[in-house]
Amino acid sequence: MAYLYILQSLVNSRYYIGSTEDWKRRLGEHNQGKSRYTRLTKPFRIVFLKSYSTLKEAHGIELELKKLKSRKIIERIIEEQKINIG
Repeated sequence: MAYLYILQSLVNSRYYIGSTEDWKRRLGEHNQGKSRYTRLTKPFRIVFLKSYSTLKEAHGIELELKKLKSRKIIERIIEEQKINIG
C-alpha cells in the first residue's frame, strides 16, 4: 500500500505534498529535518492522507498536484476529506 499525503507547516502554514509507502516514518523524517525542502519550516502536521494500491499511482497524483501550484485546490482537497470522514 502507498500513500499520498499533504503536510502543513506549523511555522508558516504552507503545504507540502508527498507520497510514500510509510507515511508515519516520512512524517517523522520531515519533522526531524531530514528532508532538505522542508527542513526550515518544520514542524508539520498531516492534514490529508489517501491510500493507493501502488507507489507509482500515489506518486503520479503527487506530481499532478504539484504541477497545479494552487493553494486553493489543495485546501479544497483537504476540506473534502474532512466532509467525507464526517
